[in-house]
Amino acid sequence: MTEYVSTTPGLYPLPDWAKDDLSDLKGHQKHDLISGDEGEEITAVYEQAREEVIGVQQDAGLDRIVEGQLRWDDMLAHPLAVADAVETRGIVRYYDNNNFYREPVVTADLAATGDVASELEAAADLTDGDDLQAVLPGPYSLADLATDEHYGDEADFLAAIADFLADEADAFPAVETLFLLEPSLVENAPDDGEDERASEAIDQVANAVDADVVVQPYWGALEEKVYAHLLDADIDAVGFDFVANQDDNLYNIQEYGTTDDVALGLADGQNTLVEDPEAIRDRVEWVEGQLQTADFETVYLTTNTETFYLPYAKYVEKLEVLAEAADLAEVTAA
Repeated sequence: MTEYVSTTPGLYPLPDWAKDDLSDLKGHQKHDLISGDEGEEITAVYEQAREEVIGVQQDAGLDRIVEGQLRWDDMLAHPLAVADAVETRGIVRYYDNNNFYREPVVTADLAATGDVASELEAAADLTDGDDLQAVLPGPYSLADLATDEHYGDEADFLAAIADFLADEADAFPAVETLFLLEPSLVENAPDDGEDERASEAIDQVANAVDADVVVQPYWGALEEKVYAHLLDADIDAVGFDFVANQDDNLYNIQEYGTTDDVALGLADGQNTLVEDPEAIRDRVEWVEGQLQTADFETVYLTTNTETFYLPYAKYVEKLEVLAEAADLAEVTAA
């Protein structure tokens, strides 16, 4: 029987009190953003905020608990932004929305920092045995968001990013699931040849962890060749953004099949409208009915995107909806 798992891609909004405290402590300029060497006062705020967002997930009843990535001022670019071999330069737009990040420019050989692993270790101390989920940018998206001034070749740069992320993941504490977030596979789709290299890079990162690996593209559907190559990677689940594009995602699954597990982005991570749990459950049933395939082993119910776009109270409501929808789906399937 299918297991329905409620979770999220992480990158949560800061609690309002933490925004106020950090505004006083950090300031508002580019040089005030997180660099990996923040002082005790700033660290203490993030520690308290991490404890709060983990408690929110537990209270909501989510099946997978994420650290929240509250320190990720640069969104998916964060793991590079705190690396020694990277210079952060001008502010650039984060995909096609009203958020901005510091351009990470790689100027020397990349080496893992352990920054994400230390966040997960802190989260593990707070989860009380609940299943912990790690979140990383996928290698293709991280390379797409960055600038290379060292490796000199796109293929070599992607390979270096994959090595970097694999080494980061290898240092993780025990996690149940790893979500690799790959919006660039949709937003800046790889060309012929590059699509195969992107799949190989994802495969390398996935093999660095003893966990179920979910690759979550969003803001649309993958081009057919990109999707077909992604299925060659040694991953457990592909995510589908059914908020942004329902028809093309269904087509890809019907035409090319998919993994034994699947992640369904059915709640909008950027819209303050809070979905109804029964409506989410009905959408799950509709998707499964459209596919007419054997039961998935695991269905992850998630927002389609990160949720840092949302007001804090709305993000909390979205978590509660996902948890309830997964419970309803379990009951319906029983």
